[in-house]
Amino acid sequence: MNFLQQTLDLCKMYDIKPEKSKGQNFLINEDIYNSIISTADLKKDDVVLEVGPGLGIMTLKMAEKIKKVLAVELDDKLAELLKTSIISQNRKNIKIFNNDVLKIKGSNISKLGKYKIVANLPYNITSIFLRKFLSMENKPETLVLLLQKEVVDRIVSTPPDMSLLSISVQFYADVYKISEVGKENFYPAPKIDSAIIKIVPKKEKIFNDYQVEKKFFRLLKIGFSAKRKMLKNNLSLGLKLEQKYLEDVFLSLNINPKCRAEDLSLTNWLEIFEKLK
Repeated sequence: MNFLQQTLDLCKMYDIKPEKSKGQNFLINEDIYNSIISTADLKKDDVVLEVGPGLGIMTLKMAEKIKKVLAVELDDKLAELLKTSIISQNRKNIKIFNNDVLKIKGSNISKLGKYKIVANLPYNITSIFLRKFLSMENKPETLVLLLQKEVVDRIVSTPPDMSLLSISVQFYADVYKISEVGKENFYPAPKIDSAIIKIVPKKEKIFNDYQVEKKFFRLLKIGFSAKRKMLKNNLSLGLKLEQKYLEDVFLSLNINPKCRAEDLSLTNWLEIFEKLK
């Protein structure tokens, strides 16, 4: 099947003009669709929440394998196209929601029971999307996401290249970069490459108390508040603590007192938090 021609035909038929602001770059390589589905390890009883289904090619592919696909599409024209495709394919295990995924309530997600997420996310909602679904009570079993390569690299990074994003995601989940996807595999072709990432939420919470978790993330935000400064400077200013005290804390944990926030692993941050809380 020529997915580029199919994409061009659908865009013409429904007067769809892909918008950069909405991250509308449609995947046109069947091997990559198959790779995403394989990575999600779909079973016949699975329920998948698909975010950004676009033209519905992967939606229909997944529906052949699983119990139900719940597809959330923000764009009105694409949502109508998806509904038409479902009717024409007589697919009763697909439900389309013309909505903003960031506005879905946790109480509604709780009703799903076990579920997985497959998504092609625009850069501008990645951080808030991950925080929303990884911190909610009914977390997905797995998330398989197609993201900008640079975002995936940030999420899976290790010291000395950590960021607030990587620490935040790794706090909730184990992360795996699966493969890179060149820009030539999309229509229209974006300026940068993408990558597939698999995120597996941890079964056990690090903190059972939400207020303690909130304090930990406040520490992270203070620590990463000024990238070029040494961590002790950021924490001293943000927490109103003497730098000498912070140096002693770092030394007691075998952490270089001159380190920056990006030098530390999640384990290091948890150790510092235990000392300072």
